[in-house]
Amino acid sequence: MAAMATVPNYTPSLWVRMCHALPRLDLTMTMRDNLFIPDSWEYQQTLLVLSSLSAIALVLSLLVIISFLIHYCCCRRGDRSEGSEEEEDEEGSTGHGYGGKKGRGICCVTWVSVAAVTLCCVAIGVGFYGNSEANDGIYQLTSSLLTANYTLASIDLLVSDTISGLQQSIAGPLTTMEELFTGSKPYLVSTRNCRRLSENVVSLLTSLTMARSSDGGAWNSSNNSGDPPIAALTPVPPSMAPTLAPVGGVMPSPFSPGWAANTLMVNEDYRWLSYMLLLLLDLLVCLFILLGLAKQARWLLILMTVLAWLALFLSWGSLGLETATVVAVSDFCTDPNTFVLNSTHFNSGTSSDVLDYYLTCSRRMNSPFQQLLTQSQRALSSIHTHLSSLDRNALPQVPKAEKSLREVQQIHNATEGNFHQLVALLHCRGLNKDYIDSLKGLCSDGMEGLLYLSLYSFLSALAFTAILCSLPGAWRSFPSDSEEYEDSDSESEDPFTSHQYSPSMLTGYGGSQTHPTSTHSRNLYSR
Repeated sequence: MAAMATVPNYTPSLWVRMCHALPRLDLTMTMRDNLFIPDSWEYQQTLLVLSSLSAIALVLSLLVIISFLIHYCCCRRGDRSEGSEEEEDEEGSTGHGYGGKKGRGICCVTWVSVAAVTLCCVAIGVGFYGNSEANDGIYQLTSSLLTANYTLASIDLLVSDTISGLQQSIAGPLTTMEELFTGSKPYLVSTRNCRRLSENVVSLLTSLTMARSSDGGAWNSSNNSGDPPIAALTPVPPSMAPTLAPVGGVMPSPFSPGWAANTLMVNEDYRWLSYMLLLLLDLLVCLFILLGLAKQARWLLILMTVLAWLALFLSWGSLGLETATVVAVSDFCTDPNTFVLNSTHFNSGTSSDVLDYYLTCSRRMNSPFQQLLTQSQRALSSIHTHLSSLDRNALPQVPKAEKSLREVQQIHNATEGNFHQLVALLHCRGLNKDYIDSLKGLCSDGMEGLLYLSLYSFLSALAFTAILCSLPGAWRSFPSDSEEYEDSDSESEDPFTSHQYSPSMLTGYGGSQTHPTSTHSRNLYSR
C-alpha cells in the first residue's frame, strides 16, 4: 500500500472526520476498518449495515402507527356506547357536538396534526437548501474535472502536433536540402544533424505519447480487453471540454476525468430532479392536510393519508441511501491520495511517482518528465543553431536551398512554441489546482448538502409518522355527509325551529312559561 501523501491547501472538515469515525460492522457483526475500498465486499457490507438502520427505524414507525390505528379502530368502539349519553347531555347543554371531552379530544388531535405538518414544512426547507448545496458541490467537482480534461487534451494535441510537424520536416524540406547540399560536406553534415536531432525529439515525445496510449497511461489509452480505443481528445473551451464515453458505460481503465465529469453530470441531473419531486410531494401533502383540517373535508384527509404513507417510505428509504453515501464520501475525503495511488483505475500504466507529483505538487519534488523535457529542449536548441548557421553560410552559395530552409525554420519555430506550452502544461500546478478544487467541491459543499438532505429525510419521516398517527383520529371526528344532510333536513321541515328564542320570549306574563305557538294563535284571534 502506498504511503499517504498530504494534499496542500486541503483539510478534511469536522463533519468529514466525525462521519469517518463512525464504527463499522459487516453482516456478521464484526468490526471492520474504515478505509475507502469501494470494490471490496467487506467495505460494501459496512455500508449496507449502516443503511439498514433506516429500515429498522421504518419498522419502528410502522409499529407506532399500527398501535395508534388499533387504538382508533378498537378502543373507540367501546367508548362510543359508554359516552353516547354524555354526548347527548353535552349537546343539549351546549347546542353543538364538539363540547366537553369529545371537543377537547378533537382539538388535541388537530393540534398534533398541525404541529406535525409544521415540522414537515421545516424539513422541506432544510431539504431544499441541502439539495442546492449538494448540486453546487457536484457542479464544482464536474467543472474541475472538465478543466483537467481540457488540460490533458491540450497536452495530447501539443505532443501530436509537434511530432507531426517534425516528421513533416524530416520527410520534406530536410530531405530536399540534403540533395542540394550533396556537393558541400559541411552543409550536408549540418543538415543531417538537424535530421538526427529532429528524430531524437520525435522519439522522446513519442515515448511520452506511448506512455499514455499504448502502455495504458493516465490520459488517453485503450484497454486490454480488446475494446476499441477511446476517441482522441481535441482542445475546446473548458465549458465544452470533450468527455470520454467508453463502450457499454463501464469505467475506463485508466481513469478519465472527462468520463467522470460526464457520468457525474448525468447522475446529478437525475438525483436533483428526484429530490425536487420528493420535496414537492411532501409540500403538497402538507398543504392539503392543512386545507383538509380547515375545511373538515374527510375525503381529502383520507387521500392525503394514502400519500403520507408513500412519503413515509420514501423518506426512510432516502435516509438509508444518504447515510451510506455520506459515510463513503467521508471515508474518501479523509485520505483521498491513498485511494488514488492504490486504485488500479488511476495508476494503470502510470507510475506512482507521476501520480504523486500531480497530487502533491511539492516544491521539493522534481517533475518525472524533467529529463525528457531537458533532452528535447537541448535538441531543439541545437537544431536552431544549425539552421542559423545554414542561413548565414549556405544560402549565399546555394540559393536554391532557401525555400526548403525557410520551411524548416517555420516548422521549427512552431515546434518550439508548442514545446514551451507543453512544458507549462506538464507542470503540476494546473492539474493539482483542479484536483484540490474537485476535493473542495465534493468534500465541502457536497458533503454539507448530503448532511442537510439526511436531516431532511429524518425530520420528514418523523413528521409523517406523527401525521399518520393523528390524521385517522382527526377525520373520524368530523361529521359525515349523511349526518350533515339529516341535520339540515330536520331543520327545514319545521320553519319555526330555524329561529332561536331568548329566555324572555319563552317566559309568559307573570313568570309562567308559554309556548310560542299558543301566543301566536292568541294574537291571530285578537286580530
